[in-house]
Formats: sequence, C-alpha cells, structure tokens
Amino acid sequence: MSHSNSPVHSPPASPGGPPGWATADRAAAFQAWLAPLTVSHGLQADTLRVASADASFRRYFRIDSAHGSRIIMDAPPELEDSAPFVKVAQLMRQAGVLAPEVLACDLQRGFLLLTDLGAQTMLQGMNRQQPQANLERYLQAIDALIAWQTASQPDVLPPYDEALLRRELALFPDWYIARHRGMAVDGELDRVLQSSFELIVAQNLCWPSVYVHRDFMPRNLMLGDAGLGVLDFQDAVYGPVTYDIASLMRDAFLSWDEGFVIDVTVRYWDKARAAGLPVGTDFGEFYRGVEWMGLQRHLKVAGIFARLTLRDGKPQYLADAPRFISYIRATASRYRELKPLLRLVDRIEGIEPVNAYAFGRV
Repeated sequence: MSHSNSPVHSPPASPGGPPGWATADRAAAFQAWLAPLTVSHGLQADTLRVASADASFRRYFRIDSAHGSRIIMDAPPELEDSAPFVKVAQLMRQAGVLAPEVLACDLQRGFLLLTDLGAQTMLQGMNRQQPQANLERYLQAIDALIAWQTASQPDVLPPYDEALLRRELALFPDWYIARHRGMAVDGELDRVLQSSFELIVAQNLCWPSVYVHRDFMPRNLMLGDAGLGVLDFQDAVYGPVTYDIASLMRDAFLSWDEGFVIDVTVRYWDKARAAGLPVGTDFGEFYRGVEWMGLQRHLKVAGIFARLTLRDGKPQYLADAPRFISYIRATASRYRELKPLLRLVDRIEGIEPVNAYAFGRV
C-alpha cells in the first residue's frame, strides 16, 4: 500500500504481457541497465513480462534466467526512493525472514534485480469459507513477524512517532470525508475528529517500539517453495508493537469473524511473550492496544484508498472502503470514549444509529 503523496505517471500494467513505458527515455534507460545483466546473471531478455503493480509507482516484471525466474523492480527515481527497500530487505534477511535478495540495483535510474519469492500470495491461497483452514499459514506469518520484531534496534528505521501518526490520521478528513464524501470538515465535526485523534495517538504511543513492516498482510506475503516470503516492506518504521498484528488480522482485502481474529492474536501474543517482545502480561490489555492501533490504520487506509481513487485513478481500492468503515465502527462501538467518533462516522455514512444499553461496550 502506497504512502506516497505524488501523482501517478506510470502506464497501467497488464500482468503476463510485455511492459509498457511512460516515455521513450525511460524505456531506453531500462534497456541500457538490463543489457549487461543478461550476461552477468544469465537473464533471458525475451521472457520479460509484467508480474504486478501496486498502489505506488513501482512496477514488477518477471524474467527467466539460467538460475530460475527473477523479479525486476521499476521504480522511477523522481517518484520512488528505492534506498529504503534495499535497506529493509537486508534487515529482514539478517533477521532470518524470507525477503527478496537484491542481486543488482541502480538507485539513480530506479531499477532493481531481485530473487523471486513466487507468484502466489497468501491472500490468493486463502480458503475464505473456512477460517481454520488457513491457521497454519497465519502461524507461519506470526513466526516471520516475531523474527522481524526480535531483531529490532532503535535509530535504524524512521520513528513511527506522534508527527507521523497525526499525518496519517489527517488522510481521513482530507481525502475520505472532504473529497470523497464532499462534507466540510469544520465546526463540531472537526472538533469530534480532533478529540478522537488525540485519544488514538495517546493510546498508541503507550506501547513500546519494535520494527514495524507497516503493511504486514496476506496480500504482501508470498507462498513459495522456500517458505512464506515477505514483500512491500519499504515503508518500514520503528513503532508500536501492536501495529503489524493488527494489520495481519484486520486485513485490507478480507475480513474474519472475531473468534478467529482473537485465536490468532492470542497465539501471536503467547509466542511474542516467549520471545521477550514487549507485549505485556495481560492479553486483554494487549488486545485493546491492537484494536486502537487497528483503528489508527483503518482511518488512514480509508483516506489512502479515497486518494488512490480520486487522485490516482485506481477505483478498485475505494471499493474496499466499506470494510474499513465496518472496522472503524466496530472498534469505536466498543469504547465509551470513542462513541462520538462512532456517531460521526454514522453521520458521514448515512447510517441510522441503533439504541442500546451497555457499560462501555456495545
């Protein structure tokens, strides 16, 4: 998922077909970079085809070689800085996580040659009708996540601090409410948002920091012969330990019933405690932290998906907005201090409130 603020300039990708180029200069730069690699890495240039594109400006090609298939990343340097990808890939591999090896890179031109972790994502391999059928995959994901987190050191990755939390939350009023829903963000609406954001930021900053992938979800986990691989990690930061498990179990592209979510989350918590990670000794308290961190993420992603649609011409993302509104409403309904946010979201979505009596939770 992209956190970039730049407009899209790349042509759309057609998986399986030959890549197109925004300009002749970009095509020429690519050919100049690729030519010597065909010899040094045994690449078969005539097998080059589009593998995928993501919500950013990066594109991925697959190419055959004498050593198996390889992945090429096309990341125009004026739109994407590939240095964080190279750095985090190395950190992940040092932590024992299966991440792509960078075989060759040209940061000035924005081209990277990577090992191929496979063509099927964990999301694509899901049994959506039977949650428990996916448990083994989730346990593999938990193991990878704990390996990544236990390698954490301060001052290596950018901090997931108050300033970044607030910038992310601002995406919701700026893009989802104002531009997507066409509502003015002022007066009582703005007051409720800002007071809710204060609570969310304060709750999330209470948790100790570890390495945070920032998009640790089945769409970015790969099923391959070598095990469960991890992709899309270039936005990694150093922040709350609650983030990545919230991302894994409250997915952007599929939802599970709460029983399964709690089951996997408590398994993570048990393993994390055994590994010495700072997840506390009370699962109920930890789960509350995960819910509040998930709320932060869902508000941010609703804004990002609106931006991808309205600015970048990618309407498929906003089609998943109801999932995020559902996540937001579910969490806001659990906590008395978030009831004003729940009423605000209901107003934005045109949802009639349901009257209920509860002590802190509905």
